[in-house]
Amino acid sequence: MPLRVTPACLDVLALVAGGMLPLAFSPVSFYPLAILSLALLFVLWRDVAPARAAWRGFLFGLGQFGIGVSWLYVALHTYGQMSGALAILALALFFAFLACYSALVGWLQARLFRVAGPWTQILGISALWTLGEWVRGWFLTGFPWLAIGYSQVNGPLAGVAPWFGIYGVSLAAAVSAGLVAQAWRHRAVVWRYVGTLIALWFVAWMAGRVDWVQPAGAPLRVALVQGDVPLAQKWMPAYRQPILQRYMALTFAQHRIDLAVWPEAAVPFFRDEVEHSFLARLKQTAEAHHMEILLGILERRRVGGVVRYYNSVIGIGRDSGVYRKHHLVPFGEYLPLAAQLQWLLDDLRIPMSDLSPGPARQPPLRIDGQSVGMSICYEDVFGPEVMRALPQATLLANVTEDAWYGHSLASYQQMEMARMRALEAGREMMLATNTGVTAIIDSHGNVVARAPQFRPWVLTGTVTPLKGATPYVNYGNRIIVWLLTVVVIGLLAVPRLRRS
Repeated sequence: MPLRVTPACLDVLALVAGGMLPLAFSPVSFYPLAILSLALLFVLWRDVAPARAAWRGFLFGLGQFGIGVSWLYVALHTYGQMSGALAILALALFFAFLACYSALVGWLQARLFRVAGPWTQILGISALWTLGEWVRGWFLTGFPWLAIGYSQVNGPLAGVAPWFGIYGVSLAAAVSAGLVAQAWRHRAVVWRYVGTLIALWFVAWMAGRVDWVQPAGAPLRVALVQGDVPLAQKWMPAYRQPILQRYMALTFAQHRIDLAVWPEAAVPFFRDEVEHSFLARLKQTAEAHHMEILLGILERRRVGGVVRYYNSVIGIGRDSGVYRKHHLVPFGEYLPLAAQLQWLLDDLRIPMSDLSPGPARQPPLRIDGQSVGMSICYEDVFGPEVMRALPQATLLANVTEDAWYGHSLASYQQMEMARMRALEAGREMMLATNTGVTAIIDSHGNVVARAPQFRPWVLTGTVTPLKGATPYVNYGNRIIVWLLTVVVIGLLAVPRLRRS
C-alpha cells in the first residue's frame, strides 16, 4: 500500500526541518543545510491556509530553538541552581515565544502571497522572514540567536555582510531557500531557479572581495588569557587570591606582548576593593613588561545616594579607561518587572544579578595608541551596538564568562556571531573567555588562532589595527529594513495597480 502523507505528517516534517537547522551553525557548520531546511519550510507553506501555515512555522521554530538554544538549560539548572522542572517549564515558554516569530511569518505569507506567482513568493516570503528576524533582534531587548545569516559565515553569501550586515546575509539565504523551493515545485523549468541561485551566490562572493579598510598602525602582539576558573570557586573568598595569582602568572610568563586581555569579571573583587592594592601592583608590573592590559572587573558606585553595580572592563597602562556593559542579560544581570518577579531571582541565585547598564554610547578604550571597541558577554551578538564604536575603533574585543554554558553549543555559536561582527565592521576581533572559545578573528571573519577549551591557556598572536568604514558601519540596518519594507509593499501594490 502506498504511504499516505497526511497534513499532520507534514506538520511533523516542519518540526524536523527546524530541528535540523542548528546543524548549519557552529560547531557543525554545514551551511548549505540552512538553505535546505528553510526551503523545506517554504514548500510546506505552499497552498495551505494561514492557520496551518502559522502552525507549521511554530513547529519549525520549536525545533530550531529547542535544539539550537538547549544550552540555556545548563545556565539555568546546572549553574543557576533552578530546579529541573522549573527550568524545563521556563525554557518551554521561552522557545514557544521565539517560535511565534516564524509562526507569524507563516501566517502573513499565506495571507499575502498564497496565490502569487513564484517570483513574487520568493521575494515576498524572504522579505517577511528577514523582517521577522530583525524584529526578534530588538523586541523585548532582543534575542538574535540563530538568525539564519550567521550560518553562512563560511559560505559565499557572507560577502554581503560588509554591505548590509547580518540581515542582508539572512535575506540572501532566504532568497536562496525560496529559489530551491520553487525549483523543487517547478522541475520543468528548474534551470531558471538554479541559474538565479548560482548568480546570486557569485555576486555575493564578488561583493565580499571589496576592501573597505586599510592598516592604521603597526600590528600589535596580543595575549588573550583564558583562566579556566570554575564558577563554583570564582566567588568564594578562599579562592580569590589563587585566581589573581593564576592570571598574573599566565600573563607575565609571556614575552614581548603589547596587549593582554583578561575575560569578563576575571578579577573576583569589586574595583574599589583592590584599586590601591592589586590593581596598583598590576599596573607597575605591566609597565615593567611594557605591556598594557584590558581586564574584566565589577564596579560599584554611589549615584544620587544609590549604590549601582556595573559589569566593566578597565584599561591598565598608559591610557586608563573604562567600559561599562550596556546591554544586560535579562534574568541574569537584571530582573525585568522586578516587583512581580523577585521570587524568580531568589530561586535562580545567580551572583551579581542586579546590575545597572552603562551608557549606550561610550568612547573606545585607548590602548597602546589604538582605539578598542569593547563588548562584554553577549553584547557582540547585537551588530548595531558593536558598530557604535566605529569608525573610531581600530580593533574590536569581546570578553566573556562562558563557564555558565559548560560543554554546550553556546560558546561556538557566540564565536560564529563574533566572526560576523568582524565581517560587518571590517575590523579584527579578540575574544577573551574564561573557559573558551578564546580566539583571534581577522577582518574577513576567519579564525586565525584559537585556544583549546577548558584549560588554562594564553593565546598569543598579532592583530592589525584598521581604519575605514564599510557601508554597514555607515548605515547600519536602516538600508536593509527600508529595502525589505519597500519590497513587501511593492509586491502587494503592483497586482492591485494592474487590476485598477
